[in-house]
Amino acid sequence: MLLGALGGVIVAVLIGGCALKGGQDISLIQGKTLFIKNCASCHTLARADAKGVVGPNLDWAFAASLQDGQGRSEIKGIVESQIEYPAIGGVMPKLPLTTREAADIAAYVGYAAARPGKDTGLLGAVGQVQSVSAVEKNGVLAIETNPTGQLAYTAKTATATAGKVTITLTNKSGVPHNIAIQAGNSGATQGSTPVLGHTPITPNGVHSFTVTLKAGVYTYYCQVPGHREAGMWGTLTVKS
Repeated sequence: MLLGALGGVIVAVLIGGCALKGGQDISLIQGKTLFIKNCASCHTLARADAKGVVGPNLDWAFAASLQDGQGRSEIKGIVESQIEYPAIGGVMPKLPLTTREAADIAAYVGYAAARPGKDTGLLGAVGQVQSVSAVEKNGVLAIETNPTGQLAYTAKTATATAGKVTITLTNKSGVPHNIAIQAGNSGATQGSTPVLGHTPITPNGVHSFTVTLKAGVYTYYCQVPGHREAGMWGTLTVKS
């Protein structure tokens, strides 16, 4: 998680390079890629399509700082410092990043935070995975997590035939996820129906469970706190 104390990174940074501390050339593309993988599960940042709810909403926090006259280069410095030296005993972990990687993330956050609009071109393509609909085949329903680290499955909808169904989750993101299922179309909220089955929460791997489903509508979702609320859920339609 980024920032425990927020202040107000770069107004115009070319994708390939403005020099940061140590004479390093930053990359906004690399910064966005690393932000999605390491920070999106905790923070909201609209341009990165990050919807984490564990840590501060970076757009809201830095919007206030910018209005108070703090420059984007100052924001970049704050973010970089928080990544490299997180508070001892705080919620934010020490991330396994190099100084260059921390600088790239800080530069992207400084560029993107509270900035209207969407990223375009190569920068806009970072983290984008085409959404598909998962279809059960021979009793197996295979679903994948977003491989870039976004809080999402690659399939927002799924279909299956009533009866025994083995639900398999593939997670290659490095971010802890699982998949659980409950009856009803409850979306981002927990709902009142019981959990019918779930896989273990792991950062990588393939896991599955088998349930017997009647015709109807179900919700599949991630049980990691905050992930479902951030959009990591989908709708399964079971036909007779």
